[in-house]
Amino acid sequence: MKAVSYMVPVVMLLLSFLYNNNPFVVMEEAQQAFQLLNTIRSNPEKYYKELHLSSKLTITKAPLRWNDTLARVAEAKALDMAKRNYFDHVNPDGLGINYFINQSGYILQADWLKDKKENFFESIGSGYDSGEAAIKAMIIDTEDANMGHRDHVLGIGEWDASLHDIGIGFVRCDGGKYQSYICIIIAKHNW
Repeated sequence: MKAVSYMVPVVMLLLSFLYNNNPFVVMEEAQQAFQLLNTIRSNPEKYYKELHLSSKLTITKAPLRWNDTLARVAEAKALDMAKRNYFDHVNPDGLGINYFINQSGYILQADWLKDKKENFFESIGSGYDSGEAAIKAMIIDTEDANMGHRDHVLGIGEWDASLHDIGIGFVRCDGGKYQSYICIIIAKHNW
């Protein structure tokens, strides 16, 4: 009985190493992703071939503005996905990014934007070597039939073109399911 009582803490300690993937925020990657995205938006013609963009797309040329509040929310989301080893717009507690944006003080006043499970402002990715690689992959976005990430980050369509504040969180992991997570939030205050 005494040997078992000593073994339990040892086993728990060993198991903690399996789930401790030491995620850390890499702000430089987030900033590089932000810069690339604004460059693509301002001159999409330069990227038509590389990113498989049609010249018929109406890409907004309005620059995105870095927002520290949205960046903190994006970093927290990317860290949460890394720490809890999941990849989804809704976290294991059933909460989506709209909820966290509102909780941060960045106000989304319309009631339909406050739904705790909804996401109208977030694009996520995982397993990328860099923030720039993630941006390019989201723009190419060939697996999603409605091209949701591409439209969101390039401001294609009336809704996405109306969003102008951005925050990006990029997280690297030493272990776990993916080597990195990125969360891109593009939104606007609804006054």
